[in-house]
Amino acid sequence: MMFVNKTDDMSEQHSPAIPIAKPGFREAFYFWLKLGFISFGGPAGQIGIMHTFLVDQKKWISDRKFLHALNYCMLLPGPEAQQLATYIGWLLHGTAGGVVAGALFVLPSVFILLGLSAVYVTFGEIPWVAAMFYGLKPAVVAIVILALIKISKKSLLSLLHVMVAVASFTGIFFFNIPFPYIILGAVLFGWLAMRLYPTLITEKKTAREISENEKGYYLNMDSEVPHTAFRVGRLLKQLGVIGALWVMPFLVLNMSQGAAFWERLVAFFTKAAFVTFGGAYAVLPYVAQVAVEDFNWLTRLEMIDGLALGETTPGPLIMVLAFVGFMAGYNYFGGSLLMGSLGLLTTTYYTFLPCFLFILAGAPIIEKTQSNSSVKAVLGVVTAAVVGVVLNLTVYFAQAVLFPERLSLQALDIFSFAWIIISLVAMYRFKVGMIPWIGISALAGLLHFLFTASA
Repeated sequence: MMFVNKTDDMSEQHSPAIPIAKPGFREAFYFWLKLGFISFGGPAGQIGIMHTFLVDQKKWISDRKFLHALNYCMLLPGPEAQQLATYIGWLLHGTAGGVVAGALFVLPSVFILLGLSAVYVTFGEIPWVAAMFYGLKPAVVAIVILALIKISKKSLLSLLHVMVAVASFTGIFFFNIPFPYIILGAVLFGWLAMRLYPTLITEKKTAREISENEKGYYLNMDSEVPHTAFRVGRLLKQLGVIGALWVMPFLVLNMSQGAAFWERLVAFFTKAAFVTFGGAYAVLPYVAQVAVEDFNWLTRLEMIDGLALGETTPGPLIMVLAFVGFMAGYNYFGGSLLMGSLGLLTTTYYTFLPCFLFILAGAPIIEKTQSNSSVKAVLGVVTAAVVGVVLNLTVYFAQAVLFPERLSLQALDIFSFAWIIISLVAMYRFKVGMIPWIGISALAGLLHFLFTASA
């Protein structure tokens, strides 16, 4: 698929950057598959990994285009990192690219979690597996910190943007204001500022500077990709396809053994998919209350163990819901691994199906806003708020890694603290690649476990 870059007269006076060729579908497929296996660290870590690969290394998409897509995904219910992958995959290769990117972001974690869940109910915890993930967590914190620095440099363009980021972080970290309210508040503030004091949020960079920053990428804010145009007929077709994909498995399950159980499972996780504003941590209390207290699908301790499994596997943390589905099927059908597996797969399917609708139906509308200067200015404020949200996720994850028991200096995890510093130095100062460093970190965690076990 060809695209056209619109350039202003000023940019045409300068020698153009070497154009980046469109990535082939196979190349993109293998990238999304690899991402599915290395996307540790919750949404902050996953967004950081995607930014490093897609923007900094592969140059498939510019930083501004990346953040434009992220702004939209932050407004949606569901896992924003998975939806961001779907969005970018759709930009690169249309509907097929979006489906592949979104599905591969989830599938590796589905089968890893399925295996770990089966091991959990059969043998209990595997210490050496937990040890490897113990080494991975501080490395992911370092990856998140580096990505946050890069995003902040390109997003906080004025003192007002910095103030919005600080206010966003303060609201979500200290006052637990939900993500959607933060983002909607930023939209309202940006709109008012644009109406009353437009010079405060209008980008101060010249057209030449903006154009220079957008050069050297396959897709940037000036790219026009034909398949991203909004069409009513395509929207109606997508709604019909998604509706059929929801109904068909439900009808099959409703005719099988335990029809009432499957009906309740599908209805519950479909509802959960539409109320997961604010990420997994916002919806988990609701899921725990209903699944544990009302449906008795699993115990409170099993729910906590499921959260631990979700924390130590790649993919979105909302995959914890898949563990709940596994335990629901396993316990309801008398300890059947087969029915537990079916419960996990069914839960995953109905949890993520709406995510594809949100992107494939909504992204064409969002793409139409990228050439509107007023919308760009308002979204610049939203991007600044997103920086505060990502900072909150970074602090939250770092706190969980450094202080796993309680927040005090005595409870500081010395190994994790040291490995964060080592990781920052290795990846920032010595430019060690992310993939090799993830492997090194897993090995470091395993060696730490063997050393402490023998001591």
